Amino acid sequence: MLQHGVNLLFYGLLLVLLGGCWGGSYLLLPTEPLGGGLNSLAREESPQLSYDGRYLVFVSDRPGYRAIFLFDVAQRQLIPLPGLNRPGIVQDQPSISGDGRYIAFRSEARGRSDIVVYDRLTRQQDIITATWQGEVQFPAISGDGRFVSFQSDRNGQWNIEIYDRGVRSPLPVAPDN
Repeated sequence: MLQHGVNLLFYGLLLVLLGGCWGGSYLLLPTEPLGGGLNSLAREESPQLSYDGRYLVFVSDRPGYRAIFLFDVAQRQLIPLPGLNRPGIVQDQPSISGDGRYIAFRSEARGRSDIVVYDRLTRQQDIITATWQGEVQFPAISGDGRFVSFQSDRNGQWNIEIYDRGVRSPLPVAPDN
């Protein structure tokens, strides 16, 4: 068993050193104890890149609570998200629009799960499930930021919903027969 683990470690390191099995390359950034960069000593989860690969949104426990962070890959630095994160409020499962302007995420700010869209330009949050019945999770925002899909259990089972921010309404999604 130990030998198997050593072999896996060896081959994993070899893949990293050789650039992966597809000939790609890795952006290896060191862990920073104070959390000023991409990686910290805290738990980092749910990474998602913008369409062009410039921005990376993710969740971290580095401030002592679940918070959403935005990393500029080109500049190799965190970007402030004013008004987004608050202590004691669980926010997770982020999704970013193609240009990095909009971040959709799950929030428990109102004591239940909601899907929220944060606009980096206006620094405003839009709770798109404010009147929704049931639990919601796993939002995904379209490239232009207009549509948000997510899971909902409002009908007694988990289904996929699509919300059109342009007309501020859920789209009817009929089950296939």
